[in-house]
Amino acid sequence: MTAKPLKNRKDSSNVSYHRVSDEEAGQRLDNFLLRVMKGVPKTRIYRAIRRGEVRVDGGRAAASRKLGAGEAVRLPPLRRPETEAPRSPDAARKAILGRIIFEDERLLAINKPSGMAAHGGSGVSFGAIELMRQARPDLAYLELVHRLDRETSGCLLFAKRRSALRSMHERLRENAVEKRYLALLAGRLDTGERRVDAALVTNLRRSGERMVGVDPDNGKRSVSTFRPVQAYPAATLAEVRIETGRTHQIRVHAAHIGHPVVGDEKYGDRALNRDFRRLGLKRMFLHAQSLSFERPGGGETLCISAPLQSQLRELLDRLEAGDAGGLR
Repeated sequence: MTAKPLKNRKDSSNVSYHRVSDEEAGQRLDNFLLRVMKGVPKTRIYRAIRRGEVRVDGGRAAASRKLGAGEAVRLPPLRRPETEAPRSPDAARKAILGRIIFEDERLLAINKPSGMAAHGGSGVSFGAIELMRQARPDLAYLELVHRLDRETSGCLLFAKRRSALRSMHERLRENAVEKRYLALLAGRLDTGERRVDAALVTNLRRSGERMVGVDPDNGKRSVSTFRPVQAYPAATLAEVRIETGRTHQIRVHAAHIGHPVVGDEKYGDRALNRDFRRLGLKRMFLHAQSLSFERPGGGETLCISAPLQSQLRELLDRLEAGDAGGLR
């Protein structure tokens, strides 16, 4: 069933109405409102639901109500903050368009640079999702499928349809998405492929900085597999596959086995990081190399790959040429 669109009509009290599309069907009412009424405080939206200011097909509805295609949602004229959300610089919006590495009718992927947050918040006005929404106003729906640490570069996937987001989240829950990373690890990883099954827990330091650590009793199960690709002086290039997607998982697991990620300022080897900075490494060497999964809406396997940033390629070229600046 294809829902008939409602024109953006308003009554005398500035109430507007939204017809639920096929893509929006199945979404909770509260989540739907948080998306279509961006900028309105969450507490105000829930108050409007409780008071019956928001209605579905003319009747009151609970926040947990799952919307159906074709239903009409009454949207009250809730006041938004006076200040508009900051717009990202034109150069940043243009740059993110140049980072698109895959797009079809359901999904879009970029090669996220190190230093860019996946989304805004915690002092970040806008991240990759906000940039892409502003750069692609033609997309009526765009949401993150997963996240990457701000310091990690590589494959970042967006859903252009709600059905695609649901499908990809189901694949992630079922461990049906193969995620491969490239990481430069401190020292020699001479044991061959190594599987790390170590539960992780997130703690907060007194300063408020988020830290993750191994905790077999209270942590969540976390699994990473490290496979050496190339040995260099003082470091090993490794391919990493993860079966779970915990915060800072690869970084903490690498440090846990005594081979922290080079350039990692939080869990890494500070002295070694200084040595690699002299070789031109100004970031953490962790890159989301590829994502492989069954394509939503089709049976074939899709593999999306993101090339290494030039800074990382140049460092590897320098190490392969034997120019290690005294590292051993």
